[in-house]
Amino acid sequence: MPFDVLLVDDHKIMRDGIKAILGRDADFRVVGEAETGTDAVQFVKRLRPDLVLLDIGLPGLNGVETTAEILRHQPDCKIVILSMYDDENSVVGAIRSGARAFILKKASDTDLLDAMRTVARGGAYLSPQVSDRLLTRIQKGDLEARQSPSALEVLSPRELQVLRMVAEGKTSKEIAVMLDLREQTVRSYRKTMMKKLGVNNVAGLTQLALSTGLTQLPRGLAAANEHD
Repeated sequence: MPFDVLLVDDHKIMRDGIKAILGRDADFRVVGEAETGTDAVQFVKRLRPDLVLLDIGLPGLNGVETTAEILRHQPDCKIVILSMYDDENSVVGAIRSGARAFILKKASDTDLLDAMRTVARGGAYLSPQVSDRLLTRIQKGDLEARQSPSALEVLSPRELQVLRMVAEGKTSKEIAVMLDLREQTVRSYRKTMMKKLGVNNVAGLTQLALSTGLTQLPRGLAAANEHD
C-alpha cells in the first residue's frame, strides 16, 4: 500500500517536478498540494497524510514553523524538509521542530526517493553535504554557538512564530489570519512576550528579534505596528 504524501511548495513548477518523480514510484501517492504553511496545516487535518514534503522557505509560516504546527495536530506525521541552502541553523531548526529529513533541492531523484522511503519506514535522513557540514561543526564544538540565543528560550513555539511576524512588520490582524487565530489572541501573545522578555512595546520586541537573529528584516518595517 503506498504512502500518502502532501506536497508543500509555493512554486508550482517545483511541485509538478516532485509529483512526477513520486508518480513513477509505487511506494508513494500524492494526495494533495499546498502553497503555504497555513494551507498545509489545514490539508494535514483533512487528509491525514503519512508524509509531508515541505519547502523550508514558505511565505508566512516558514517550513520550520509549519513543521511544528503540523506535528501539533498530527504527531505521527513524518516531515521531510526541502531547501535550496545547507546552512546549519536551518538544518538544526528543522530537526528540532520535528522534521525527519532535510534534503537539498539539488539532490538527485534517487536521493529524494531514498530519503522518502527512509523516513516513511521510521528512519531519518540528511543530504550528504548537510551531514558533512554538521559533523564538522560538532567536531569543532561550535554547533550551539550560532543557534537562537537563550533570551528567546522563554518563549513557546507559537510565541516565536508571532514574534517573527511582528518583527517582519505584520499587523495583529494579518498575523491572526495567517495563524488562524483571533486578533485578540495575537494581542494577548504580544503582551505575554513583552512581559517574558522585559520590553515595553513592539519596537522593543522587534529590536530583540533582530539582535538575536530571529529575523533579519529592516527594523523600520515594524514601526507602523506599534499601536495596531
